[in-house]
Amino acid sequence: MPTEAPRPNAAIDPRPGDAYVQSFARGLEVIRSFSAEAPRQTLTQVAGRTGLTRAGARRILLTLQALGYVESDGRLFALTPRILDLGFAYLSSMPMWNVAEPVMEALVEQVKESCSAGVLEGTDIVYVLRVSTRKIMRNSLGIGSRLPAYCTALGRMQLAGLPDDEVLGLLKASALEARTRHTLVDTEALLAKVQQARRQGWCLVNQELEEGLVSIAAPVINRAGRTVAALNISGQVNRTPARQMQETMLPALREAAREVSRRLEVGA
Repeated sequence: MPTEAPRPNAAIDPRPGDAYVQSFARGLEVIRSFSAEAPRQTLTQVAGRTGLTRAGARRILLTLQALGYVESDGRLFALTPRILDLGFAYLSSMPMWNVAEPVMEALVEQVKESCSAGVLEGTDIVYVLRVSTRKIMRNSLGIGSRLPAYCTALGRMQLAGLPDDEVLGLLKASALEARTRHTLVDTEALLAKVQQARRQGWCLVNQELEEGLVSIAAPVINRAGRTVAALNISGQVNRTPARQMQETMLPALREAAREVSRRLEVGA
């Protein structure tokens, strides 16, 4: 499964007048320009990927280097492990992931397939927790990986927690593409799938993201009744066909999602 580099949110671009700190935003863009495809970059490459001038990119890179977030050999720049502090700050500030991990571990032990937790950010799903059993596809997803919401079970499950007009807005803002011969790219058809997930309380996506990958998801709901995340089980269709996953794993997955929701409600 491909790990996609973070990218700017196409659906939501808040710029609240004088409150918008452009230099800070540009610094974040420089950080986000590094990815699996571009782990080490020259100054010119960073400037090209961010739309900054070489002088502007240089100032930001040198600032990040002084703070310990970037290192350089004099020509190439790369992020340092300290950049993980930024993501850890989010994870450690959200008690949800502390209560979810043991539940997910128990689920993986029961079903013998990998389990992930994700949150919706604009048109993407962002993976915030993952418990693996074994490598299921060509590449493994990690915390912080992003995938399109429209063709993933995690994404559709969380879209199901939104009103239809918001769902349509996000679908229209998405770069809908046929990733496989099974991928739905018609907006109305996708809305119907989201509505189905809303009615039944779970969502199954069969080989729409990648050939051979089947995934099923259930919502995590907070005390206000709002879907704040989703859990999924993923597997290879030749080992666990979609119908088998639905019949044998869905009950355990839904119970795990309900347990995480209950723990959130009581603050466990």
